[in-house]
Amino acid sequence: MRTATNTRPRTKPPEERRDELMNAALRLFLKHGVGPTTIEQITSGADVAKGTFYLYFSSKEEVLAALGKRFAEELLAGIKAAIAAKRNEDWTGKLATWARAGVAGYLDAIRLHDVVFAGSHRPPTRKGLVDNIIIDHLARLLQAGAAAGAWSIDDPRSTAIFLFGGLHGLVDDACVSEKRVSRSRLAQQLEQFCLQTVGLPSS
Repeated sequence: MRTATNTRPRTKPPEERRDELMNAALRLFLKHGVGPTTIEQITSGADVAKGTFYLYFSSKEEVLAALGKRFAEELLAGIKAAIAAKRNEDWTGKLATWARAGVAGYLDAIRLHDVVFAGSHRPPTRKGLVDNIIIDHLARLLQAGAAAGAWSIDDPRSTAIFLFGGLHGLVDDACVSEKRVSRSRLAQQLEQFCLQTVGLPSS
């Protein structure tokens, strides 16, 4: 009689293995910092051989870049989902929702953001400040609202960069300030800032 065999595949899909390496790296970065974390610790945390790491990443810096990309994609997904709940013609609501969802998403992942973007290992670059999918999406939203006559702005992309800077500035200031600012108050501040920037009355 043939004995039952385990038919579970011996190897995992590349995407799953890559995510496991990223997740292991993130846990270690949050616990120990990027500098002290070794590639051996990352592979041990992901339960893979050291050589497997180099099938997906060339360095810890490349892992950080991948984590940054994932942070932006997840933040954008949350913003898009929130905006999708608004009526097509509710442009004021869409822009206000962008502000509130942006604040919520940023705060929910603030530790990840700080590890990926704020450490001394990743000095900010001018390209990194303006070349991202959050700004791209907001620029398209502003362009569509202008085309619909909801507001009048000269340059949607420049406005998007300005508002994105406002999101970062308000959240960062609240995190380091001695004054306690509630999440709802922070979202309200950014909402007012966004609406006033495109010439709409704040709610």
